[in-house]
Amino acid sequence: MAHSVTAARFIALLLSTVLVGLGCSSLATKQGFYQPITAELRAGNAATAQQMLEAARDKGKYAEKDRLLYFIDAGMLAHYAGDYQLSNEKLSVAEEAAEELFTKSVSRAAASLLLNDNILEYAGEDYEVLYTNLIMALNYAALGKFEDAFVEIKRANLKLELLEQKYADAAATYQRGLAEDTNNVEIEYDLPKLRFHNDALARYLSMHMYAAVGKYDDARIDFDYLGEAFRLQSHIYDFAMPDVAYYSDTAAILSVVALVGLAPVKKAISLRIRTDKDLGLVQVLYDDPSMAGAEYGHLPVNVKADYYFKFALPTIVPRPSQVAGVEVLVDGQPVGRLQLIEDVGAVARETFEARKTLIYIRSVARAIAKGLAAHKLKKKADTGGLEGWLKKAAIDIGADLIENADLRSTQFLPGRVLVGDFEVAPGQHNVVLRYFSADGHEIERVHHGEFDVVRQGWNLIELSLPQ
Repeated sequence: MAHSVTAARFIALLLSTVLVGLGCSSLATKQGFYQPITAELRAGNAATAQQMLEAARDKGKYAEKDRLLYFIDAGMLAHYAGDYQLSNEKLSVAEEAAEELFTKSVSRAAASLLLNDNILEYAGEDYEVLYTNLIMALNYAALGKFEDAFVEIKRANLKLELLEQKYADAAATYQRGLAEDTNNVEIEYDLPKLRFHNDALARYLSMHMYAAVGKYDDARIDFDYLGEAFRLQSHIYDFAMPDVAYYSDTAAILSVVALVGLAPVKKAISLRIRTDKDLGLVQVLYDDPSMAGAEYGHLPVNVKADYYFKFALPTIVPRPSQVAGVEVLVDGQPVGRLQLIEDVGAVARETFEARKTLIYIRSVARAIAKGLAAHKLKKKADTGGLEGWLKKAAIDIGADLIENADLRSTQFLPGRVLVGDFEVAPGQHNVVLRYFSADGHEIERVHHGEFDVVRQGWNLIELSLPQ
């Protein structure tokens, strides 16, 4: 009887460990509340999606550490709803806070190796912050504030210029913290080469802004930079450069921009760490049944014994879009199809590389440190029999539960950007966009309505279909 009472006590301990782990919201990314909001947005109900997002915030779905997510999400929904002023108000708060939040999160991560990334303040991925500037540029242009639009384009370009230095500084901060950490897990951080310095969409918008005010030499320079973006960054722009035009001798240029689909999100990769004390090696293996045993990577790390630990990493995954093509009709007549200028998923994957390496190194170090601590606890708890087994099981489950990948990301950036420049006569024109699926089926027909095309000026229409 005494044995069963003791066993029951430890079963309760085991269950409480599980429940505490599952209830620790700061260690897991909660995204279920996004699903109905996203469904409304995809259905074309941006205003309803806005209301639902604000209701979610009122219910505490956005923690204080996730405030940047809220401002970008809210700014994007306001943009889709055509409330450009509100969109800029939300996005500007996010853009101004991003740098400070990144510095704080790196400092906190370096100060304590054992901190799970989900606990840290979310500072935004580089592509998310980049597109806040580009969306704000579109907002300001729609409001007729071209000087403000130019400022946002310049800020976007400056972020790309400083990106490599940003991560070099982060690597140095992290390496100092790792060297001072009492867990004594030393891993060298090798900063990967950053291969994104010139954004095609930014060049396209800047080109047309210069042309709108008659600065054709500056427009030509941006046109040349646009071509360079495709020539020198084929790992991102692995498709043909669109046919663009900023001037015509005989007509006006009508420009159309379509934001299509939704940007990628993050999912977790389940991994295991296997240490080899004789080789001084940490081997990282896939834990997914379909890839079990396959190597994800390995690192030279001196560990005093052979262990086997679980952890997880975030990775960028695309969200499918129904839209395969967009045709433009002017006054009821087809004038051409839009062409891809920006695959946001490709930009997201490339800009995530530097931070992913930092996350990887830190996650391995954290998993080793926590795994070694758990191993020591298990040795002390190994009193034999059922009691000892239950104690060790509780430790294992607790250690696994706190190793959740940080899957936070903004939800409503576009997945692709398509553009087209068409020669039309100056004057009033009715513009319609027809969205097609891969099999040629018409998904949606969006009416922009009457648009006054001028010989020289801002003749850009932007429409969105986040499907």
